[in-house]
Amino acid sequence: MVRPKGDDKILCFRDVVLRRSDLDILRGPHYINDRIIEFFFSDLSSSVSLDDILLVPPSISFWIANCSDFEGLEDVVEPLKLSEKKVVVFTVNDNDDVTVAEGGLHWSLLAYDREKNVFIHHDSMAGLNRLYADRLYKRVRRFLGDLGSSAGFVEGFTPRQENGYDCGLFVMLIAKLIVRWHVQRTDLDNQWFPLVKDEVNAASIGCMRKQILSRIEQLMDEDRTVTKQPKETKNGNGSLSIHTDHPSARAL
Repeated sequence: MVRPKGDDKILCFRDVVLRRSDLDILRGPHYINDRIIEFFFSDLSSSVSLDDILLVPPSISFWIANCSDFEGLEDVVEPLKLSEKKVVVFTVNDNDDVTVAEGGLHWSLLAYDREKNVFIHHDSMAGLNRLYADRLYKRVRRFLGDLGSSAGFVEGFTPRQENGYDCGLFVMLIAKLIVRWHVQRTDLDNQWFPLVKDEVNAASIGCMRKQILSRIEQLMDEDRTVTKQPKETKNGNGSLSIHTDHPSARAL
């Protein structure tokens, strides 16, 4: 993929590097790329103190679904400790060519609920990604322990998107609702479906763009403030050292 001229890095958040073009995408309306989803997943994960839920980065989800080297796949999946998770959220993309970065035209979400031992596919285009979700499901269930290896697969209720570019926002909003449901542990029988039914709509999807853009700009502003304010500390010999903080988010 050829990057636009002047597409410089603007923020490093944990292991995610965002570029100026990502801000343009969010100002949109444009198709959401994997960097933005990875940033959102990373930020959302950092707000939860539970170790039994995992939001898998899009690049890892794609690799699991398409890797032809089983040994190489094991090396990638084992550190995720999927067999220890109660809830795992994956992204699904319709990119068929592993050599094309940021390929594909549609995102959907695949979530595993260990309590029900089932994979649930949420697709805002009425199952358009079913083939790709099924491929990921068949690849990953073997890594979920004895119970997960026999997990079922169902299509979950998902409101229909009204355009050709908001699918990634549906993925992020539904992931957010799944995390909230898991943290609160309410309505276990119906899982997170009532939340999706009540809170995923055109208005909430539109707000997601603004909220994510605002969050990125907030992190950029916070980091600029921190780096401009050096701190003084006393060394053991009584002399002063001046240093700046190095937070997990860095504006570049």
